[in-house]
Amino acid sequence: MMFRLKLVPDQTSFGFIHFRKFAYAISLMGVIASIALFSTKGLNYGIDFQGGTMIEIGTDGPANISDIRSRLSALNLGDVQVQTFGAPDDVLIRVEQQGEVAENDLSAVEKIRAELGEGVEYRRVEVVGPKVSGELVEAGTLAVTVAIFLMLVYIWFRFEWQFGVGSVLALAHDVLLTIGIFALFELEFNLSIIAAILTIVGYSMNDTVVVYDRIREDLRKYKKMDLAELLNLSINGTLSRTTMTSLTTVIALAALYIFGGEVIRGFAFAMIWGVFVGTYSSIFVAAPLLLILGVKRDWSVGADNAATKP
Repeated sequence: MMFRLKLVPDQTSFGFIHFRKFAYAISLMGVIASIALFSTKGLNYGIDFQGGTMIEIGTDGPANISDIRSRLSALNLGDVQVQTFGAPDDVLIRVEQQGEVAENDLSAVEKIRAELGEGVEYRRVEVVGPKVSGELVEAGTLAVTVAIFLMLVYIWFRFEWQFGVGSVLALAHDVLLTIGIFALFELEFNLSIIAAILTIVGYSMNDTVVVYDRIREDLRKYKKMDLAELLNLSINGTLSRTTMTSLTTVIALAALYIFGGEVIRGFAFAMIWGVFVGTYSSIFVAAPLLLILGVKRDWSVGADNAATKP
């Protein structure tokens, strides 16, 4: 006997569209707060974007963080951050950029090696110069912008311009809220987070396309049904698939966040948050926006003449 897990019944009739104004208010406040946080606090850029040196070391037994921090601070290297990195004997050291010349950063690494002595295992040393970090910022921004633009083109050609604009606004909503949460909690923002944002864009778009595809089918099928009622019908028709996909994705990401270690924790957190806001935006942002954008009821002329309102 096979047991089937069902979080959502096959037939639901939740009035998602009736809560659209409340959802708009929540989303608008979230977007405004994210922009304000980004403008005032900014992001906690990692070595990838800020430039500098990152050193991962292993100590003999649990690391004495305060001792390491005080010894390195005496070297006058500027901002030096020392923290445990997973295991008690695994330590991550971040040193700010030592001027415009890359050799200065290498010199800082040698000073740290001399100060810590021989009883330390150096597992990773990364030096990113100012030119490289600037190029990475530009490349990351360009990657996200191009991805969103290409999604707009894809949806525009597959559906109608109203669907394209709605999907891009929902994607922008997801990206801004992700940036906002990183600014709020001062989480490190590096290249892996850019990869997470690009993944979020694809995931959110996939969710939105599923909902939009059902809306397109229902527009053909129920030509006389009230548009708000039709959108509710379409969202409910895809709700089981959307929630189950999101749940299974979050379970896998939660395992990465808990057991994957510090290296991948930021990426996993960004993805978990992105799955949450992406699912939310597909239901409460992308679909209701079609009411504002005025999707045409006769765009599918020539399609199958199916039943009218049931």
